[in-house]
Amino acid sequence: METKQTRRTFCRRAFAASATVGLLAGRPALASPDAHQPDQRIPLKIGIRQTTLRLVGDVRAIQAAAAVPGIDGIELQVTAGKRNLRDPDVVLAYKREAHRWAMHIPSLSGVWDPGVNVYSARAFDSLVKSLRAAELLGASVILVAFFRKNAPDMTRESSYGPVVDLFRKVAPIAADAGITLGLENSLSPADNKKLVDLVDHPAVKVYYDVYNMAYYGHADQAVDGIRLLGKERICMVHVKNGRKRLEEPGPVDWAAALAALSEIGYEGWLVYETRHDSFADCVRDTQRNNTFIRRHLRMPVAPPLVTPGSVRPRR
Repeated sequence: METKQTRRTFCRRAFAASATVGLLAGRPALASPDAHQPDQRIPLKIGIRQTTLRLVGDVRAIQAAAAVPGIDGIELQVTAGKRNLRDPDVVLAYKREAHRWAMHIPSLSGVWDPGVNVYSARAFDSLVKSLRAAELLGASVILVAFFRKNAPDMTRESSYGPVVDLFRKVAPIAADAGITLGLENSLSPADNKKLVDLVDHPAVKVYYDVYNMAYYGHADQAVDGIRLLGKERICMVHVKNGRKRLEEPGPVDWAAALAALSEIGYEGWLVYETRHDSFADCVRDTQRNNTFIRRHLRMPVAPPLVTPGSVRPRR
């Protein structure tokens, strides 16, 4: 009897088969790193939000992001603008520009249609449409926001139950597209952990905003929350310090936060959600912030893909 398989299942099986063929042929399926390469660390991935560039709903945001030194990707807004990422032609325009300027689109935010929130009857539809745009653009995360009155009370099942049910329903669709739902909200780290664990699906994680933890009344837990959630529950991180640079005193100790991210082995994107008075200020501040991040984020050395000598030729 023929078994139904999804496109993603097919890709996984094809990859596994190609790896097996490589091993049987007496050579590693993946090339070993160059022994003379001095830096085999996990690459630092830094992005910037479209809102930070003040070009929401404008495809020129791609070129602007590419003009900021040290920026590798841009987080786009789905529903912002008269013509937005609900329109396939607009999605393709962004995709062309991203290829033109060699710019990644790691994540999408602003996923709710007007009047929709996490409790709305149309929430499922908003998320699925956003997943389709993300899949076309090659994004790995969609930011799902729900703050204050839209955030569930994690002490009452009647409050958090519908939210858990929504994410359980959407999670398999996201997983099949290779996308993670990144939850950003006003909940404490402990409540975020409870929510994600209740959903219990690898495609549902936390989009961690260290500054927002302080802003929404959890300043004393902002850094320790990184350790509590861990690498397995944090899919992406927002970086900001209000109108200040990361090196300046603020509600969050960014040196400590970056040390905590290093400690848990976080390897994902760091996305700036910073404020600037002009594009020139954005360039200057970002360069300073990048230097600060590199100084305090101790990236681990990546192990070789194939240990030399571990695969021996067949005789």
